[in-house]
Amino acid sequence: MNVSDLQYFLGMAGTVAFAATAVAAVAPKGIDFFGAIVMGIITAIGGGTIRDVILDVPVFWSLDLNYIWVAIVASLVTFIANRMMTRREIYRSMLYLDALGVSLFAIQATHKVMQYDFGLPLGPVLLGIITAIGGGLIRDVLSNSPTLLMRNELYAIPVTVGCITYYTLMNFSSESAIENGFFSIMLIFCLRSAAIYWDLRVPNWMLTKPTQP
Repeated sequence: MNVSDLQYFLGMAGTVAFAATAVAAVAPKGIDFFGAIVMGIITAIGGGTIRDVILDVPVFWSLDLNYIWVAIVASLVTFIANRMMTRREIYRSMLYLDALGVSLFAIQATHKVMQYDFGLPLGPVLLGIITAIGGGLIRDVLSNSPTLLMRNELYAIPVTVGCITYYTLMNFSSESAIENGFFSIMLIFCLRSAAIYWDLRVPNWMLTKPTQP
């Protein structure tokens, strides 16, 4: 498998994960299968669309509609599966699928932006973060749910650490992009999964002070 194949695989895997999280997020609210598909598509392609618009390049899914079809299938499968799960199981599944999705999209986007030499050295990291969390933000806004980014969960921090790690490894490590990418993906996923499992949160001293009425 070469780097291009890996990048395509990461994009497809991230599409599946994010489409599934969208349906899982709105499932407890009650939604028909058409609404589930729309939510799945928007969530799966949202972050990457923002990235490509900023890069001023053709939007990725317009060049390969398989991304849309994969999002549709993933949404339908999740729609069917959620009927056999409890609300708690659906929510926990959504969190871990989201962790997988942000891990895949963050590194795929960071690598793509590096190929365009866009805004080095901050460009790849910033667009990696935007791509990773963009779809999730759209999902949470459309489903009228509190966004993971706006809570004090360790959400954006693992993504940031992973993007910086990948960019650093690609510039200073002798390992291949595939090895660096795999390591960075696992780093993000493990950090985010640990935060979910042990309910790790950002320390209070790093939070803004809520305004008093």
